Amino acid sequence: MAKWTTADIPPQRGRSVVVTGTGGLGFEDTLALARAGAEVILAGRNTAKGTEAIGLIRKAVPDAKVSFEQLDLANLASIAVFGERIRAKRTSLDVLINNAAVMTPPKRQETADGFELQFGTNYLGHFALTAQLLPLLREGSKPRVVTVSSLAARSAKIDFDDLQAQRRYQPMAVYGQSKLAQLVFALELQRRSDRDGWGIASAAAHPGISRTDLLHNGAGRWSAPGMARTFLWFLFQPADQGALPTLFAATSPEARGGTYYGPDKMSEMRGHPAEAKVPPLAKDAAAAARLWQISERLTKARFE
Repeated sequence: MAKWTTADIPPQRGRSVVVTGTGGLGFEDTLALARAGAEVILAGRNTAKGTEAIGLIRKAVPDAKVSFEQLDLANLASIAVFGERIRAKRTSLDVLINNAAVMTPPKRQETADGFELQFGTNYLGHFALTAQLLPLLREGSKPRVVTVSSLAARSAKIDFDDLQAQRRYQPMAVYGQSKLAQLVFALELQRRSDRDGWGIASAAAHPGISRTDLLHNGAGRWSAPGMARTFLWFLFQPADQGALPTLFAATSPEARGGTYYGPDKMSEMRGHPAEAKVPPLAKDAAAAARLWQISERLTKARFE
């Protein structure tokens, strides 16, 4: 695993992948996988940005097998329609990368279904999406699900008494909760795959501190975090470097289900892929089962 890069991605020809999020890490994931020969569906809310991303990828990789599909993770109806559309087009899927995210909007916002925006998009949206694509993944070749968490999960907790931050909204704490929930989900998905014989390897990854547009789009360009991202850019590693742990988890023969990957240097803030430290709260199987049950109730998603 030492200094693993995109040059170490095995040939992906014949493998099919869905990646959520058209910019930043999602773009880099899609570009690297397309270069390796995979057929990639890039899914996102903004059609113009998605179309632009596909154009850039095809310019860099003329024979790329890439396409864009509209998907709004903040809308359960959109997720259901996306799932129906993909299941109508395909009989199998090999990899799902749950990457897209919303980060620290200064004021509490809600999804189309009334969930707090970060928890609803980052976690519940991907929970529902994975359920929609589970039948295809179960037919895939050595299928994998990679869910992107964050360093913010380290200091986070899941507030079961106020999951939607209705009583108290603190942008970074709520973001951290959504990312901890994603890590909990990735590990619980592996437990259930093992228990029920789904044959799916589920791993989590995080990008360290990377130069993406999450802070600009969420907190705002002129917020304190946004200005740090703009003027202290040299503290953030490039997005293509931040994508490496996800790509390792999605492609490497060494990657294992039930494992968390992140950068190997500076307390996991930057570097090359390595096993990341799992926060104690993410290891709580009882809490994971409770969160899963609540998530099924909220999203009406079923993993069958």
